[in-house]
Amino acid sequence: MQSEAPEAVDLSRESKKTLEMYGVGKKPTDEFGRNCLVARRLVERGVRFVQLYSGGGHLEDTWDAHQSIEKNHGLHAAEVDQPIAALLADLERRGLLDSTLIVWGGEFGRMPFSEGKEAEGRNHNPYGFSMWLAGGGVKGGIAYGATDEFGFEAVENKVHLHDLHATILHLLGLDHERLTYFHQGRDERLTDVYGRVVKDVLA
Repeated sequence: MQSEAPEAVDLSRESKKTLEMYGVGKKPTDEFGRNCLVARRLVERGVRFVQLYSGGGHLEDTWDAHQSIEKNHGLHAAEVDQPIAALLADLERRGLLDSTLIVWGGEFGRMPFSEGKEAEGRNHNPYGFSMWLAGGGVKGGIAYGATDEFGFEAVENKVHLHDLHATILHLLGLDHERLTYFHQGRDERLTDVYGRVVKDVLA
């Protein structure tokens, strides 16, 4: 790491055009743009797992919009929109997107209604929320599943987290029913005793 990492994260080696594509050097995209560009540099150097975070450590800096959801999500969407689009385009241009699975999401969604009278925030919603996948064997340009008319809960083509995990493992070349780890005296699966591969999203 001491010999390889400095070169991998040295953005001065990138062209002005590439830096501009990722939004490096301007607000509000600079920080996340740098992260996405470093992610691409790591992927092209053979790093097998890269995780990026959006949002800071303070509650008001995260996507957890219990207050001022329009301001909060407007800010964070503006921070990540250009950089993530640049990352996808850059990986595709370099022939890396087909072999790189990108998973974008969080652990829950937001309720479709406010938290109370004159409250501008929204509470957590585990019943219906969106994630997206790209590259790595995923069928592009489709939406799978739908919520009810209020956006409260999934009602069509529901995908449980066990299903998502099974699908991700499948795209990584692993059978979720055979991949086990020994824990507290027994072999356990990452998907427990559940999970199905969502074949309709596979390319």
